[in-house]
Amino acid sequence: MSTSNLFSVISHMQKKIILFLLFCIPVYIFAKPGGNRMGADPKRTIHEEGFIKINGIEQWVTIHGESTKPVILFLHGGPGSPISPYSNALFSDWEKDFIIVQWDQRGTGKTYGRTAPEELTPAFLQANPLTVDQMVADGLELTAHLLKQLDKKKVILFGTSWGSVLGVKMAAKRPQLFYAYIGHSQITDPSDDLTLYHKVYQLAQKNKDTTSLDILKSLGLPPYTEAKNVGKIFRIVKKYERLNSTPAPDSWFVLSAAYDNEAYNRHSSDGDDYSFVNYVGDKRLGVTAMRATINLVEDNPSFKIPVYFIQGMEDLLTPKEASRKYFNSIKAPAKQYYLLPKTAHGFNESVLATMYKIFKSIKT
Repeated sequence: MSTSNLFSVISHMQKKIILFLLFCIPVYIFAKPGGNRMGADPKRTIHEEGFIKINGIEQWVTIHGESTKPVILFLHGGPGSPISPYSNALFSDWEKDFIIVQWDQRGTGKTYGRTAPEELTPAFLQANPLTVDQMVADGLELTAHLLKQLDKKKVILFGTSWGSVLGVKMAAKRPQLFYAYIGHSQITDPSDDLTLYHKVYQLAQKNKDTTSLDILKSLGLPPYTEAKNVGKIFRIVKKYERLNSTPAPDSWFVLSAAYDNEAYNRHSSDGDDYSFVNYVGDKRLGVTAMRATINLVEDNPSFKIPVYFIQGMEDLLTPKEASRKYFNSIKAPAKQYYLLPKTAHGFNESVLATMYKIFKSIKT
């Protein structure tokens, strides 16, 4: 298989998993037409979208809401799956109560597209690795910028799936920046594919799913050295999550008009591939796995801010057993665990209702 075809396969599988200026001069978010630039008005509606230079590269950030309200910084999953193209459908009704901040992380969406190569090659992957530490530093730099720009003391921090790794690390490193941390589909130790393999194998056997069984048998037991094989396992995982959970409304994950164009779709697809390969690693492509460095149970057992976990009962990718074990072990000034029935790894109406309930309860 050619490299380009390999990337195409990885992108296809990754999309099924989850449906997120001037050198050495302070950088400001650009107001879009009809929006208000950050200023001295005590109360106004903010609609700001643009690039901010964060740790050396321009990264895409959107800010929407009433200026007097608390800020929520969303850390998207994937990595490579920004929420920004869908934020209006998901969260526009919340803008009267919160300032909603979406960030296309390094290697993702419009941030990736800002400096994207003409072709995503092994040489580019090897020369431009992603690391957890680097992306945590980006998140903290962005938070500091938001506090200054929006004239706030702290923000509420929310992370979903991959974003929950960054959220834990950010909250542990600079707790004074945050009112609370909310983890959805909380990752704990993501490098163990063997347990996941056995789980989906049992489900395929139970359902007499010969197609999935043939794929699993051809792969053999993990660990895998190629990203495409991890992608095949994840694709089967999503199949069974869909069968056992209440889906999100179709309208939630339709690209908003500003993102629905050929250039964005190309950059989004390549960013998916780039981020996914960096996350799971690929020996043949010479890319080290970010997830191999993650073990939150051992590395991040305590918090200085309140912690909330939102967990789907039907989540196979980050199962309730793992998140509950981590939750029970952590020390925090306050903590609460929400287990949602008929809910898998991604968003649905139950997840958003729980998120809103938690956000409204946080004292800011």
